[in-house]
Amino acid sequence: MNRAIFFDKDGVINSDKGISGNFEPVELYPEIAVLMAEFRIRGYRIFVVTNQPVVARGLMSEAELEEYLGKFEKLILEKNSGAIIDKIYYCPHHPNANIEKYRVRCECRKPRPGMILKAAEEFALNLNESFMIGDRISDIISGSLAGCKTVHFLSGMHMEKTIETDLKIEKEISPDYKITDLNELREIIR
Repeated sequence: MNRAIFFDKDGVINSDKGISGNFEPVELYPEIAVLMAEFRIRGYRIFVVTNQPVVARGLMSEAELEEYLGKFEKLILEKNSGAIIDKIYYCPHHPNANIEKYRVRCECRKPRPGMILKAAEEFALNLNESFMIGDRISDIISGSLAGCKTVHFLSGMHMEKTIETDLKIEKEISPDYKITDLNELREIIR
């Protein structure tokens, strides 16, 4: 299994309720656990790559975020025992962070591809055979820069331009696929 599917978290795996220090309760999209399990059977590793500026803004500590993400993984497994996530990568940074140590230029904050590249290194992944699924153009840019095929989930949220970044993008990047229903992934990812 050296190919992977990278899922953005908020807005793709679960409904996005905006930034707050309270992550409970999580509303998973009903089909997500089944899809993750099916893609594992098809030979894909499953990863989550998520910007989590709640840490940079001081709304939650990294320890609290990691505890939450552990519960999040458990919730997905409760929905389908085959929906195993190989690893969740998160970026706690933000260019306008309230907490100085998180106000850095990092390579992990999407639209930069750092989280995907780190997963590829740690798990010996073939990114050309992998997919990035996101609901923001920032997710699409990140996946494209890493060499993945990209799927833009048009959830109706996050139709704005890319999130704040100092990344210079030379040309416009478009998704390889656009979907309005997560079940459409079955036809794209074989």
